[in-house]
Amino acid sequence: MKPGNKRKCSALSQATFTLSFSLALMFAVERSSPAAIIGTNPPAQPLTVERIEKLPAEQRDLWLKYLERSKRQLKADQSFLQTEMKEHGIKQNVIPPAAKSTRGIALDNSADWYTSAEGRRIADIIVSFQTPAGGWSKNLDMTKHRRAPGEHFASDNVSRFLASSDNDTPHDANWSYVGTFDNDATIAQMRFLAKVIAAVSSDSGKAERAAFLRGLEYIFAAQYPNGGWPQVWPLEGGYHDGITYNDDAMLNVIELLNDVGAGRGEFAFAPQAVRARARAAVERGMECILATQIVAGGRRTVWCQQHDPLTLQPASARNYEMPSECSAESATLMMFLMKAPNPGPEIVASVHAAAAWFEKTKINDIAFRSDGTDGRQLVSAPGEGPLWSRYYEIGTDRPIFGDRDKTIHDQVNEISKERRQGYGWYRDTPKRALEHHAGWKKEHPEKAEGKAKD
Repeated sequence: MKPGNKRKCSALSQATFTLSFSLALMFAVERSSPAAIIGTNPPAQPLTVERIEKLPAEQRDLWLKYLERSKRQLKADQSFLQTEMKEHGIKQNVIPPAAKSTRGIALDNSADWYTSAEGRRIADIIVSFQTPAGGWSKNLDMTKHRRAPGEHFASDNVSRFLASSDNDTPHDANWSYVGTFDNDATIAQMRFLAKVIAAVSSDSGKAERAAFLRGLEYIFAAQYPNGGWPQVWPLEGGYHDGITYNDDAMLNVIELLNDVGAGRGEFAFAPQAVRARARAAVERGMECILATQIVAGGRRTVWCQQHDPLTLQPASARNYEMPSECSAESATLMMFLMKAPNPGPEIVASVHAAAAWFEKTKINDIAFRSDGTDGRQLVSAPGEGPLWSRYYEIGTDRPIFGDRDKTIHDQVNEISKERRQGYGWYRDTPKRALEHHAGWKKEHPEKAEGKAKD
């Protein structure tokens, strides 16, 4: 890690975390009650000029340029669609077909399939839905048709559960998730295009190659000055501006760039200059991952699903997703760090700290399943486990749970049936990380580490 970049990231996270977290959440803790509402989830802060102006003078210029670039690109994307509609005499744009996740984007077919008529048809549809910025929206059905003139780049991604002052209320209901890394978007499309490029002749794959390289420019443009990536770019505001580990969004970006930087397999076509930029972006991303690892009680723990882009502190997302220590995303981050060749002392310390936290917080002899009457419940299950709660309170490591009304609870059985049914409150993902760590630590033994700064 470059010393200058390391200082830049770590300087943002030196304030005493326990105090700042308590103030941000405005917890009114009712610890005497067996089952309590222990707080209210606040909305995440977007990236704004006002917030940037409070940064140290030497950091402001980079962030202001980043924000201005995002605003320019948002305006250009919207102007493109408006101009296209005007040129074709279209009064109302058409919403494209929606699907769960990335339907039609198969990444495990044989090389011959990507040269087939169906493979090329899907590639053509993917290219047609690339935004002017170079990314893709989420939840698009890539099996139907090419994007038509005046057709939107995004399907209807507005939550059907929106209430007053909901954290998920889009800034513009007609322009939401237009370019995102959420739900595998952008990265899945680019990996598909790379497979087509590798399977066909260079002349035949010109459109796919151009789209892929535009996608890389989109990724480079979206990276924050501190190395993180937001969920949506151009920026959309709200929790979408947070450095996003949720659903492995940022990790998917880094792993793609890792492959491009190495020129592996189907990415051998990437020019050397592009590979170098990809490697540099990965290095900055790794620095951000290490800088965002939560410190509580002077010890490193794990990560939150979202982190504030400026302070790097844990941040909220949807109403029921609060600043906390998050088990599933942290486990995949730990697995990723263990893949690093010749890991330096910071990575080694980070991995061992995460493993220790997972050992401390694992829960045995329980299950989270339906009781046949009132939806899923946490029940006694001798011999089962280990499981981990999705979220833990920072500082106490007790499991916490959110609901759509923004209330934070200390027992999952106390939240609404709809949220108990519709969300994965308990996971076993860290089990696989700990199993891998058992062998990894033999090659990378833990060294004595003093207390980290909060």
